Amino acid sequence: MNTSELIFVGIDVSKDTLEVALDDQSKTQCIANTDADIAALVKKLAPRSEQIGVIVLEATGGFERPVAVSLCLAGLAVMVVNPRQARDFAKSMGHLSKTDALDAQVLSHFARTLHQSAQRERLLMKLPDAHQDALAALFIRRSQLVGMRVAEGNRLAMSHRSQHKSIREVLKMLDRQIAMMDKTMGGLLKEHFAEKLALLKNFKGVGRCTQASLMAALPELGQLTHAQVGKLVGVAPLNADSGRHKGKRITWGGRATVRTALYMAALSAIRFNPVIKAFYERLLARGKLKKVAMVACMHKMLTIMNAIIKSGIPWNPDHQNVPKNA
Repeated sequence: MNTSELIFVGIDVSKDTLEVALDDQSKTQCIANTDADIAALVKKLAPRSEQIGVIVLEATGGFERPVAVSLCLAGLAVMVVNPRQARDFAKSMGHLSKTDALDAQVLSHFARTLHQSAQRERLLMKLPDAHQDALAALFIRRSQLVGMRVAEGNRLAMSHRSQHKSIREVLKMLDRQIAMMDKTMGGLLKEHFAEKLALLKNFKGVGRCTQASLMAALPELGQLTHAQVGKLVGVAPLNADSGRHKGKRITWGGRATVRTALYMAALSAIRFNPVIKAFYERLLARGKLKKVAMVACMHKMLTIMNAIIKSGIPWNPDHQNVPKNA
């Protein structure tokens, strides 16, 4: 179907409502962000799937997930975009005001633009399988529990003596919950992701939390080039040049949960993984800042793991020492 004949839907999401725009000019429709109203919206749009080019929503802290998943399951093309990118697009179109209806219309216009982009297929939402979804939920919950434990530990250091018993009880409870999350994640990893993880078995620095993060939040691992996966996670250096200005290479954006797990893995790897340790020391010897060297190690670890999963060949720490004619 010709692009001019397609419908491009923009949905502005909030906790309680969904503002739906079928184009960037017509009046929008406001519905409740509830299961019943989402089901009604899907029932309305699904029969027109061949007419709908793309449906675009902003990431809104998880409030967008029920409607995005429901639309995806109905076979509709869905993209969940970064709010900053959507806002930048609105400003570029001269929309300085901000309302739910205007945001939905701008997202509809943005949908038309993204549909014609060479990146369309890469940007389309892809639903994780049930095991990835469960693992991701467990990993997020573990991160929340660790955050609560850190907060309680900080309170203990500055609290009155009469509060210590209560705080210590909470810390014990949090420790039990974290241990339970670790055990459950370990079981899922062993049962459903054993084949991939076996390839990384001898890659020192990649512990259970990093494994869970990679399997749950980076299903593209092994399917992309090293440059693509680096940008996806946010550890690839990006140019900041314009005209005569030559800026420093910087990293930004990407999947924060994976990047955090990679950072902790790199901290271990620069001590115990011979390849990463030698790489880190080589960068420091060349005058690189420790922070820059650490990010470079994260990037290298991700590149190695991506290549291992893609090739199906287990990690061999001595591969660099194997003669080429062997």
